[in-house]
Amino acid sequence: MKNELMRVYDRLFTRYGDLGWWPAVSPYEVMIGAVLTQNTAWENVQKAIARFGDRLAPEAVLAMETAELTDIIRPAGSYMRKAACIQAVTRWFGHYGFSVPAAARQPPAKTRGELLRIGGVGKETADAILLYALDYPVFMVDAYTCRLAERYPLPAGAGYDAVQAYFTRNLPNDGALYKHLHALIVTNAKTYCRKKPVCGECPLSGGCLRVIRIPLHSDYSPHGQGRLSDKC
Repeated sequence: MKNELMRVYDRLFTRYGDLGWWPAVSPYEVMIGAVLTQNTAWENVQKAIARFGDRLAPEAVLAMETAELTDIIRPAGSYMRKAACIQAVTRWFGHYGFSVPAAARQPPAKTRGELLRIGGVGKETADAILLYALDYPVFMVDAYTCRLAERYPLPAGAGYDAVQAYFTRNLPNDGALYKHLHALIVTNAKTYCRKKPVCGECPLSGGCLRVIRIPLHSDYSPHGQGRLSDKC
């Protein structure tokens, strides 16, 4: 199955190339984006990020009144809950002096546990921060990944932990590859492997169950340029 997953990666990379994911100017922006993109479209996250102006820095965010922060992030929805989560994530980052190298020196399980204890941070949000902000080699799962595992098919099992364990077990321990593959899965799912798929030109259609008309039951919640959820 290692070879099969790498064949998936190779087919997707041949079609789409390096997508330069995650789009952010700083690791802290990734952290904020990982919170904001929960259950909303990426376009709304971009609007909220733009409203920070030159104040998208942890020190500036901690200095804001809650009312000001909620007003800034209002386009991303659920702004009261997300504001509290952003403040908590920022305080957590402050324990490491707002230093990515300092935070990344911790064992990944320790850092992940700290993030998961923050209200509003689930597995997917935590792993997005670990992978894209702190450069830990932690494979991030979203519902697009679960859809790929179901439709291709890959014997990954069901649920976040099972899918993550399967990909981690069958891919090299390489954070750069994890980033590329996640971006490729998202892009292919948005382009072809939709809730109602458009299979004709999909680079994975040769091995997909959908092509032979086996009934599927996958829901989705896009990550990055779509929606984010901590459940598959």
